[in-house]
Amino acid sequence: MVYFSMLMDVNIVFIESGGITSPAGFFAGAAYAGIKKKSPDALDLALLYSETDADVAAVFTTNRIKAAPVIVDQKRLEQNGKIRAVLVNSGCANACTGEKGIEDALQTTLLAAEYLGIPAEKVLVASTGVIGVRLPFENIKDGIGRIALTREGGHQFTRAIMTTDTRPKECAVRITGKGVDFVIGGTAKGAGMIHPNMATMLGFLATDAAVDAGFLKRALKAAVDDTFNMVSVDGDTSTNDTVLILANGLAGNPPIREDSKLASVFQQALNRVCLKLAKGIAADGEGATRLIEIQVNGALSIRDARLVARTIASSPLVKTAVHGCDPNWGRVVAAAGRSGAELEQDKIDVYFGDLCLLKSGTPQQFEKSEASKILRNKEVVMRVNLNLGQYSAVAWGCDLSEEYVVINSEYTT
Repeated sequence: MVYFSMLMDVNIVFIESGGITSPAGFFAGAAYAGIKKKSPDALDLALLYSETDADVAAVFTTNRIKAAPVIVDQKRLEQNGKIRAVLVNSGCANACTGEKGIEDALQTTLLAAEYLGIPAEKVLVASTGVIGVRLPFENIKDGIGRIALTREGGHQFTRAIMTTDTRPKECAVRITGKGVDFVIGGTAKGAGMIHPNMATMLGFLATDAAVDAGFLKRALKAAVDDTFNMVSVDGDTSTNDTVLILANGLAGNPPIREDSKLASVFQQALNRVCLKLAKGIAADGEGATRLIEIQVNGALSIRDARLVARTIASSPLVKTAVHGCDPNWGRVVAAAGRSGAELEQDKIDVYFGDLCLLKSGTPQQFEKSEASKILRNKEVVMRVNLNLGQYSAVAWGCDLSEEYVVINSEYTT
């Protein structure tokens, strides 16, 4: 698929089988270190490496309970804006593990640094899995030595960071035009404990473009606000949520800054990658059978549009109605009403797909069988128009099934 940017001589193309190592100079690999339960194709320790220093930007969980790797990374990024590697494990969150957990996280960055022959302060770390369990340090020490870094290793990296995910989420885009040729790749994991601020569990992005560090931070935040922070699976915000982007500059372009002609192109491309990953997370929610897209228009502010969209997408009553194919539009309106956004009930329109169920606050006649059929689609689109202003937002979620309860009732057993 090709997307044309506002600069008509530049286009953005998704790379077939692209991922985190699609940009030049990035290598990755993974191994099984015995951190999570063994399966025939198990991988639980992953390493991403840039052959040169990379500028880095990050967004972390807003949960006040922060896992050790989040604390370590935040402090490290305050002291150093250049990174070479990221070590990630699944099966153990290293959260609520006290000072020992901090020490464990720091020690694993040392192990990765020694393996790669780089300074430890240029290594970041991320973890996902069970809370309250310390990292099996010896397992990680042994596992790092068995990771083979390759240009194709991004696919292994993606598999290794998965926990209850049923499928990998990865993609990349190439941005080309006159004097322009760079790539943005990414991968993410997440199926449960997914809710805005942050909504991804773990996400990793890489680009070979040279990007001004300040602009990189603002671009990442903008992309996250429109994508990962508009996803809700179950209303829980993880202790470990992290999104990182590394930019190593190997594409050889002049650094992209806020006032550069390429700034809008880079932002658009980054948003495309994050959106694909975010929708992949929503569609792969624990026990999910359908992806739900909530489109909100006519809000007085972007804040209100996002509030309404996210509240509807995260409503358990809306999610269960979709699972049961029950066209109960009242649940959608009730969720909008409690969102905290400005609205007037006699101006609201509600559509399931192209079927109007509520117009200017007045219920419309419709065939329930037709509405139920729309809710049986693998992707269910609900549109809400507040008819108050010009602002819009889109949020994504999934239905809530019996399987979600089964998965989360047996998570540690």
